[in-house]
Amino acid sequence: MQLRGNWNYPTAVRFGAGRIAELPEAARVAGTARPLVVTDSTLAKLPMIAQAMASLAAAGIEARLFSDIRPNPVEANVAAGVTAFKAGGHDGVIAFGGGSALDAGKLIAFMHRQTRPIWDFEDVADWWTRADAAAIAPIVAVPTTAGTGSEVGRAAVVTNEATHSKKIIFHPRMMPTVTICDPELTVGMPPTITAGTGMDAFSHCLEAYCGPFYHPLADGIAVEGMRLVKENLARAVKDGRDLDARANMMAAAAMGATAFQKALGAIHALSHPVGALHDTHHGLTNAVFMPYVLKFNRAAIEDRIERLAVYIGLPPSFDAFLDWVLLLREEIGVPATLAELNVTDAHAGEIARMAPDDPTAGGNPVPLDAAGARRIFDAALTGRL
Repeated sequence: MQLRGNWNYPTAVRFGAGRIAELPEAARVAGTARPLVVTDSTLAKLPMIAQAMASLAAAGIEARLFSDIRPNPVEANVAAGVTAFKAGGHDGVIAFGGGSALDAGKLIAFMHRQTRPIWDFEDVADWWTRADAAAIAPIVAVPTTAGTGSEVGRAAVVTNEATHSKKIIFHPRMMPTVTICDPELTVGMPPTITAGTGMDAFSHCLEAYCGPFYHPLADGIAVEGMRLVKENLARAVKDGRDLDARANMMAAAAMGATAFQKALGAIHALSHPVGALHDTHHGLTNAVFMPYVLKFNRAAIEDRIERLAVYIGLPPSFDAFLDWVLLLREEIGVPATLAELNVTDAHAGEIARMAPDDPTAGGNPVPLDAAGARRIFDAALTGRL
């Protein structure tokens, strides 16, 4: 193996309980005096958003709210946000919420002055160089879940409704300038969302660690992120007010997104088309696929999984790790099959064809073709390990 790579690490992160109070200062550091606050329609009704808007106003920052965001954002959401951004004369974005709001906010900041369609910037080869980098507005990110890690990422996911496919849009300057990770903002997450987002963070760490590329920095972050998930996710699901568990899961989420610059794989390559076609929760979909993809990849990753198992406190065995994943899913209420997410085999062939074309598929340790994707999908649909 040739030991070489391109390594980038995240934005400035203000981490800790109560740090949402620093939002006005973070906006100033980012260079925005008239930010568009982008969130989803559910979060927009909660006190935390009203309090954030009030703190910005008290500091003399002229913020406006935009919340027309679907749980799986589509291009129309981004276009509506761009219209609001321009109409309000905004100079930056505060992306506030879960992965959907963070991704949509980043895309609004990215697209508001681009002259090409959004699909021209898909994470393919060097397509990101097509963008006018100077036209990207500054971004402050405030996550309210602990899963996607979009708050420290240089990409965003958006659904192309015309093709029913999720696309990853990438540009290095889409990375937020300042991120506020305040675990108190995650306390209100219900157990199911806590479980799903937590497993999303875990899947990022796991697929990064198992990826075939050379990136020891990402590997180290990924294994520690998985240890944090093992020790804290079930606690956070069982007691949403356990602030230490919430904080550790928020750290694990940021670590997963930092690590997956190395690779993602078949878990995400399959979850993206399933989510686009069936509108499933991304993290829960990842969690359902996880053991089936582990088994599919076993021959290529068994040694690495044995080392990982020891680090997180399990016997040095692939089977011990797989058994623990299954037990964790059961403990936190993750469905065992796609059928339990109301996924059917109606689009099975289409999903199998789409998965190998997803940008994440190239990071799978075993080459993923349509036949392999179909085997994994069928196993996950029925629960056949």
